[in-house]
Amino acid sequence: MMNILSLAGIIIVGMCLAFPLYHIIHSFTGRRRLPYYLEFKHALKERQVSILVPCYNEQSIIGTAVKGIDRLNYSNYEMIFINDGSKDGTFQLLEELLELEPIYKDLIGSLEFEKVRGIYSSRKNQRILVIDKENGGKADALNAGIAYASSEIIITLDADSMLDEQALRIINRAFEDPNLVAAGGMVHVLQGRKFHGGMLKPCLRVKAIVRLQILEYFRGFYIYKSSLSKAKALSIISGAFGVFKREALLSVGGYRKTIGEDIDITIKIQNYIKSKNNLKVIFIPEAICYTEVPENWGDLFKQRVRWQKAFTDCIILYFKEFILTLFKSPISFFLIVDALFVGVACSFLTIAGLIFIIILNDSSSIYLFLLLLSISINLTYNVVSLAVASSYGQKFSYREFGFLSMTLLADLLFFRIISLYIIIHGTIQYFTNKESWNKVERTGRAYHIEQQSDFFIP
Repeated sequence: MMNILSLAGIIIVGMCLAFPLYHIIHSFTGRRRLPYYLEFKHALKERQVSILVPCYNEQSIIGTAVKGIDRLNYSNYEMIFINDGSKDGTFQLLEELLELEPIYKDLIGSLEFEKVRGIYSSRKNQRILVIDKENGGKADALNAGIAYASSEIIITLDADSMLDEQALRIINRAFEDPNLVAAGGMVHVLQGRKFHGGMLKPCLRVKAIVRLQILEYFRGFYIYKSSLSKAKALSIISGAFGVFKREALLSVGGYRKTIGEDIDITIKIQNYIKSKNNLKVIFIPEAICYTEVPENWGDLFKQRVRWQKAFTDCIILYFKEFILTLFKSPISFFLIVDALFVGVACSFLTIAGLIFIIILNDSSSIYLFLLLLSISINLTYNVVSLAVASSYGQKFSYREFGFLSMTLLADLLFFRIISLYIIIHGTIQYFTNKESWNKVERTGRAYHIEQQSDFFIP
């Protein structure tokens, strides 16, 4: 029996290590070539973009979002805040900050959403609109925003996300490619930013829980999303910062009311481009936004469980399609084999294996070898993500080496185990407790973000 368990353990660990190694190599080697949207030597005409910000009980953070608008190094935009029936003072604060006046605006398309109580324009900035509607959930709010948007390019932001001043110019250049249908931007941790030498730099002099998330976002975007994008397998455009052509959003029926609207809309868009020639969905690491992350373990747990429920919901909804196209579609292959088997099934198997080892009191050297191998690969994943981040100008100071070392150690020995538990808990809870707006608490802190980008766009 021990030989069977050892063999099973080797196979599982082998699978769990093969995909991280693939993503490490794929993302690292992909940095050699300058992306097409940074090759332009002349200024391009600014396309109009509509920025949608769904809001539900965002009174503590909405002021920061409004102030962040003044930083945009772009003129041809409209910002639409969609108040989704907030029960706090979100709408009243928007009214006070923006000096709203009611207007009439035509609908575009036939997306369904809850009743709109009013549409307002800001007297301070005519490019800012507010939609006040009955509560219907985040997807419903986004559909309302799409229906009233004036632009062919739609950007979706969370209320606690702030765009870097160069982000819209980079997006404008990326969409110079007529085949680009959708894109995800880079998301950095808002709390992990400090001024140094007149520039905004990543900083680890923050809470330990925030430091862990800073590294996690580096891994998740610079390694994982970058690799999937190059493999034409990007399955999640983050709800914190996504860009879409409105025609595509309308063609797929907009957002579905689900706990994972960002992964669902990405899959729908990917299915949409299958029947079209040369259309694509990409990740744009140079286009940056900053988002507030949880600062206590309860809120972090709630957020990650919701993410896991969203993934489970997507797998169940599209499972038949994924299985039928497993070896034909990169999306299906990476979602089923990498995300579902390696990410979820192996989490259950890992915990089960640990329980068996404890019960059988087996101290075989093979288990120690597998453990050390796993730690080595995870450490490599972290180090490469830091190297890639550094190539994008995201460098930590030498004075923070101690913080960085402690964070790396805490990630390997603590955070990874917590993540395993969250995956298991979230997967099980999906079948027993579903919700739409399952929000974490905002800090209510006032942020002032200015970024001098390494990718300055004239």
